[in-house]
Amino acid sequence: MTKLESFESTSTQEILTWALKEFHPKIALASSFGTEDVALIDMVVKIAPKARIFTLDTGRLPQETYDVMDKIRDKYKIQIETYFPEAASVERMVNEKGYNLFYHSIENRKECCGVRKVEPLKRALKGLKAWITGLRREQSVTRSDVAKVEIDDTHGGIYKINPLAEWTRQQVWDYIKKNGVPYNKLHDQGYLSIGCDPCTRAVKPGEDERAGRWWWERPDQKECGLHLKK
Repeated sequence: MTKLESFESTSTQEILTWALKEFHPKIALASSFGTEDVALIDMVVKIAPKARIFTLDTGRLPQETYDVMDKIRDKYKIQIETYFPEAASVERMVNEKGYNLFYHSIENRKECCGVRKVEPLKRALKGLKAWITGLRREQSVTRSDVAKVEIDDTHGGIYKINPLAEWTRQQVWDYIKKNGVPYNKLHDQGYLSIGCDPCTRAVKPGEDERAGRWWWERPDQKECGLHLKK
């Protein structure tokens, strides 16, 4: 068993405590303010109140996402580092391909995600030794093999900490309710996974958790590029 594999038998809080101490101050939690991320913020702040937390504002987020951002800031008295896409890149893309280019082809959708998410993430991770995410294996077929701790070769070989990898959706909600964590009110309307407004819809009965994201694409293609492996 390798050192990374040994983390599979380690609890969420133990992994977070180890990571926040081991990589301080060059570690940050990436938050899109979904259920997993707000639960992690609660956990992280209780361990390290000054821990870095960042988000990627694509410029196309639902108002409800901004609402929960402010609620989280107020409740935990924390700063949320916000990274926006480069204005020139957005202008070029929209001028060439239109505002809703992502509906026209997978290539266009990936280009939009690249401009609005992937490039800002690279800036957010610059100088870090590790980052924390809310990835769970249960979320989709593209995440079924996520490890609790892994090496992120896509981003320079830094550590990627996924402490909720084995959690179920019910476990996440149980934590949120038990700890009074603010959450995105779109979840009460059937939205299980929330991204950009034009690329997110409520999930229908029987569909998987990420069926409401880029619903016009096949399930095995539904990643924006933030978590793709080389």
